[in-house]
Formats: sequence, C-alpha cells, structure tokens
Amino acid sequence: MLKTIIVINGAGGVGKDTLCNIAARHFAVWNISSITPIKELATVCGWQGEKTDKARKFLADLKQLTIEYSDYPLRWLMHKCEEFYASDATVLFVHIREPKEIQKFVEATNGKALTLLIEGSEYFLSKRAGQAYGNAADDDVANYNYDYYYKNEFSLKETEEIFPRFLRKVLKENTK
Repeated sequence: MLKTIIVINGAGGVGKDTLCNIAARHFAVWNISSITPIKELATVCGWQGEKTDKARKFLADLKQLTIEYSDYPLRWLMHKCEEFYASDATVLFVHIREPKEIQKFVEATNGKALTLLIEGSEYFLSKRAGQAYGNAADDDVANYNYDYYYKNEFSLKETEEIFPRFLRKVLKENTK
C-alpha cells in the first residue's frame, strides 16, 4: 500500500483542518500537528485552549524552546510517522508552521514528505490585510518553497468536490 506524507501549512483560519476533514471522507487519513505535544506542555503552564494572538505567540515561543533544547517536536513527529507506516492509513497530513522545521522534517523523511501551502480567499486576505500574528510560526508561513499550493476560495460544497480531486492529482503525480 502506497503511503504519502504531506506537510500542510497556511495562515491561521484558511481552512487547513476543514480540508483535512474533507480528505478523510475520501482517503484513509491521519492528521497530526507538531504543536500537539507543545499544547500538552502548555496546559501545565495554564493555557486553556484559547486561540488569541497572545496564546498563539506563547505556543510558538514554547515550541521554539523545546526545539532548541531537544528537538522534541521533530522527535515526536518521527515517532508518529512510524505509527502511520504501521497503520492502514494512506495519507498523513503533518501540520508544521515554521519553514526551518518544515525543511528539517522533509529531510528527516529522506525527502519523502511533500509540502502544501493552503492560501486563503480574497475575503480572508482582506480581513487580515497588513496584520501580523506576532510570532514567526504564523507570520512566516509563506517563506518556504512548497511543492504544491491550494487556494481555498470555493464554497464548502464546491470544496467537497475540488479538494479531493486536487489531492488525487497530487497523489498520482507522486506514485510515478
């Protein structure tokens, strides 16, 4: 069975989770994030799941500390990849925000991981125009040369058809 790992990225609120959920209705999907083990640590420090800019910066800073100390997020991701390869799933979406961490993960998979940037609609872009999130994890998402780009600009009904078709094309191109 062919397995595909896709690093998925995009600014907050562009629909990454929605697209992963749509994909899961068409493929055997696992969906993980490099921030998951950091969120577990953050709850010990009092974080209660809020998605404010302040909380996003706290999570990004905490993640950076664990990267510098022991590369914990990458080690956690690679363990999850081993579980994925032992599973029946065929597509693994890996959410990684920072360009340096994306590159490190792609290299750790010996170049097998594909990269995908989800770009927001004009409506989304106009709402965030000129605004920074205040942390490198969110503010630098476009500073990577991704393998694929998907502009999430369709209605949910249209996306239910368009995104699985896009994903099939990506998978087909990478089975050659």
